[in-house]
Amino acid sequence: MSSIEVRPFRRSDRQQLTALVNAHLAAVIPGVSLSVTSVVSHLERDPGEFIVDPWVEQRVTLVAEQRQRIVAAAHLMRYGSDERMGETYRNAGEIRWLLCWPAVPYWPDSLDAGDMLATECLKQLDGWGVSRAYADGTLPVPGVYGVPEQWPHVRAIYEKVGFRHLGPTEIVFVAWVDELPRWPAPHPGLRTQRTLGVNGTRIWALLDDEAVGHIEVDTNLGEVNRAAGTSSWADIGNLNVRESHRRLGVGSWLVAQAADWLRLGGVECLLDYANSDEPECIAFLHRAGFRELTRTQRGLVIEPHAQDT
Repeated sequence: MSSIEVRPFRRSDRQQLTALVNAHLAAVIPGVSLSVTSVVSHLERDPGEFIVDPWVEQRVTLVAEQRQRIVAAAHLMRYGSDERMGETYRNAGEIRWLLCWPAVPYWPDSLDAGDMLATECLKQLDGWGVSRAYADGTLPVPGVYGVPEQWPHVRAIYEKVGFRHLGPTEIVFVAWVDELPRWPAPHPGLRTQRTLGVNGTRIWALLDDEAVGHIEVDTNLGEVNRAAGTSSWADIGNLNVRESHRRLGVGSWLVAQAADWLRLGGVECLLDYANSDEPECIAFLHRAGFRELTRTQRGLVIEPHAQDT
């Protein structure tokens, strides 16, 4: 095994780091990438996480260099301990993402670098004295978070140093907007009204001027982090139908109405999400015209000092 050096990120690493990030993105979501500027900016602040990011008190980016190549990299954060922080994050540490080139014949020991990097990450978290530690793979583009199934080498690195998957497995769905069915209104007189919502543009389903449901679609997925290729993507931020009107076609009709709106803006792909233990939601998305893009594990946790036991 060639000599591996784990050290803090330097500005001269930025092109290699960006190549590593975009290679992992490309395995999960097609046609989306980050510029060098966007990647470096993300190391300093994540404006898309406007609730949690202000709680971060320390950030460190580490790289594993081998034969003058950045073979692996990780971004770590330590959250504060005062009452402003949510209980889940209070005095917690997180490997926000860890990325590593997979082993190939011309570079068979790249995973050794990933293992060494993960060990150094745990030392950093231990040095911060965090009360709990999390691991993730969230990158500043839509649909890439947790540890996606397309990164088995990353999951293996996390497991090797003691992280355990204690959270949900989520499914990311995608649909071609032009292929979404144009469902007819399930009730005579059902109409829409469009307003600004919490997670994007809200389209209401109104029956006799009474709101019976709504859907929200976000078309600004790449605005904050300037991710290339996201201008043709949107996601469903919220879909809700009043209990008395469920299973009558209102939800499918709302998706169709949202698709009509998105076509006007040239949006091509629409994302939605469900936990793997939500069969009704999954069945609904399949009926509505969505297909599975990836499955991702959330909630990887390790107890402090577990690496020493």
